[in-house]
Order: sequence, then C-alpha cells, then structure tokens
Amino acid sequence: MEHIAALLFVVGCSSTMTDCRELEVPVSVFETEQACIVERPFALGDLQGQAPHIIGKCLAVDPALEDDYDQIAWNVRPDGTLVASLEVSGMLVASNAERPQKDYFKQQ
Repeated sequence: MEHIAALLFVVGCSSTMTDCRELEVPVSVFETEQACIVERPFALGDLQGQAPHIIGKCLAVDPALEDDYDQIAWNVRPDGTLVASLEVSGMLVASNAERPQKDYFKQQ
C-alpha cells in the first residue's frame, strides 16, 4: 500500500479575492512532499482560465493518519495567502498557517 505524504490543495478566486472555491487537480496526492512541490506549478498552470487567481498549497500528511482525515479547512486572506489544514473530526492534523504569537506574560 502506498503512503500519502502530501496533498495538493488548490483554490480559484475572483479578481477581488472575495469569492473562492476548491478546484480539482488531476493528481492531488503524493508519496513525498517534495514531489508535491515539484508538481504544484504544473498543476496550477493546467488550471489557468478556471478563475482569475489560482492558489495551491502542499499540505504534509501524517502517514499514520492518512485514512482518518475527513476535511480540509481553508481560508484565503485578503492579501491572497491560502491558509489550509487537514483535520480529523475537528482535530487539526496539518496546517500551513503561521503560529499565532502568544503573550504568556499578559495579565488577564
């Protein structure tokens, strides 16, 4: 059985980046994250014309959980950055979002 190490997730957005939708790619799962990264520009090129802006991210997949994730949570920020994560029944599995800074010394 092949293990999935990365998933290519692609969205197409309007010219104002306010209306976005998932786009299908011919190959969306990869055995290595590097293979996904190499394929991403070709996949995005093949989708040109389906939306004014096409954005794609490679999401790392934990092989131990590859059969368990059941959704992709995603958002496109106003600056055009795609933030996406794999989730297992509401539990975050992988994300390309930056970690929020936490102020542990802040008084409540």
